[in-house]
Amino acid sequence: MKPRVAITAGDPAGIGPEIARKAAEDPRVLAACEPVIYGAPSELTFEPGRLSADAGRAAYDAIHAAVDDAKRGDVAAIATAPVNKMAFAQAGLPWKGHTDLLGYLTESPRVAMMFWSEPLKVVLATVHLPLADVPAALTRESVDGLIDLVADELPHLGMMHPRIAMAGLNPHAGEDGLMGNEERQVLRPAVEAAQQRRIDIDGPFPGDTVFVRASRGEFDVVIACYHDQGLIPVKLLAFGRAVNVTLGLPIIRTSVDHGTAFDIAGKGIADPSSMIEATLLAARLASAHRG
Repeated sequence: MKPRVAITAGDPAGIGPEIARKAAEDPRVLAACEPVIYGAPSELTFEPGRLSADAGRAAYDAIHAAVDDAKRGDVAAIATAPVNKMAFAQAGLPWKGHTDLLGYLTESPRVAMMFWSEPLKVVLATVHLPLADVPAALTRESVDGLIDLVADELPHLGMMHPRIAMAGLNPHAGEDGLMGNEERQVLRPAVEAAQQRRIDIDGPFPGDTVFVRASRGEFDVVIACYHDQGLIPVKLLAFGRAVNVTLGLPIIRTSVDHGTAFDIAGKGIADPSSMIEATLLAARLASAHRG
């Protein structure tokens, strides 16, 4: 029996409804699962490309409904189309996006954003933070917890003995303090402590080479210190094919690797590739979990 996968349509003024429909109709998706779209009520209309609080609230309501159904077991996994952070803010919603919202809705104490693609897999230590705030956010407590989460969660994704690399924050991974102290004070001690816990992790390595090494097979996943450090290499190698996976949830959740694309919303030209890949991965993980 094929798993039922919820596809949330995201911000109804963006490309989410279009790519959700296209993914649900794709032959590969239909062969892998029973897709169920969660979107705005049919009686509501939204102008394509127009930011609004109503659209943000509608996207939230669809996600909430899908999560409730996943927690009850009515759907086996969730694949989400993109939401708009400004629409959430205009609707008075405190979350910056799916990851922190899903953590709240499932009462998960620690969650992390992972980007999954064939050539490269990356986990983000910090997500939607201004770059100036990143160093202070990289504490021993947060990095220790993230390393443990990655080591615990990756076997559920089929990586039974993951080889983890930690990226450095500063150029040349700090060059022993000449270019920054975060590596010496936080990252390297966290890696060494994790090694004592028998986690297969190494680093921190310079950010300008560690992703190349991982893409060539030396590591299974890289922990990046901040949003763009991790997403630039992923999108360079696999834009449109990468899938966002939330680690730490009691439910399976995948998502696209792009935003709401208001500039092309309503034109019928949105590429559903990432939505299709997200749905296929959700179905595959659901089938493996059920098996």
